[in-house]
Amino acid sequence: MVEKKEPAKGWPVLKGEYDVGDPKSPVAVATTGSHFSLFPIKAGAAIAGPFKTENIGIEKLVANVISNPNIRFLIVCGAEVKGHISGDTMISFHKYGVKDGRIINAKGAIPFIENLTPEVIKRFQEQVQIINMIDVEDEAKITQAIKDAIAKDPGAFPAEPMLVQVKEKEEEVLEAGAALKPISGELAIIQSRLRMIKNDVKDIGYMTKFTMGWYAGKMEGVAIGIVLCVALLALLFPGGVDWTKLMMVKP
Repeated sequence: MVEKKEPAKGWPVLKGEYDVGDPKSPVAVATTGSHFSLFPIKAGAAIAGPFKTENIGIEKLVANVISNPNIRFLIVCGAEVKGHISGDTMISFHKYGVKDGRIINAKGAIPFIENLTPEVIKRFQEQVQIINMIDVEDEAKITQAIKDAIAKDPGAFPAEPMLVQVKEKEEEVLEAGAALKPISGELAIIQSRLRMIKNDVKDIGYMTKFTMGWYAGKMEGVAIGIVLCVALLALLFPGGVDWTKLMMVKP
């Protein structure tokens, strides 16, 4: 029989839009933008629910996973969230981690992590295996994936529950913004494109400066060459140069 541990007191430790099953189950189900019935819980999942944002949504999911060492598999399924692309961002987060606060290789519009330390990220990467079923909403397929993962249960992660503090107010601001602007995904894409354009303009500016510097250097070289030629001629012909005779010299 595989070893099990007690999750953190009051698990799940962060509130959210999810259903809770057996906390000793090795499977968590993240449904991205889809809202399912209780079938993942009935199939044996410890917790199941959507995460729509590619930043604080991921942070809260990670916090609830690593505070329960029994969870060893994370099934990422359901319809991808347009603009946020939270499912793909989660895959990149688990595979590549974070650099300078940004999830590496993430396609989401704002994949920035603020509340997770490198130690927390490493713990998440080591504790769970990701099962990628993005855009799959078929109940039978997801149920089978849950059962297959339970059958491969390696036992609890060999460490105590890890607690993470996530600033709840930030998410409330994001959710309020989304409520006021139903096209938040599209708006996020526009903002992302504007940032890309800004960076491209900056790169063009650097290239222009480089080109101008290269051209100025080239002209400076030509001028120095002319001065050196004149100085050399002055040394070779102290009395002056008879340009008429030089032009008449035949090779």
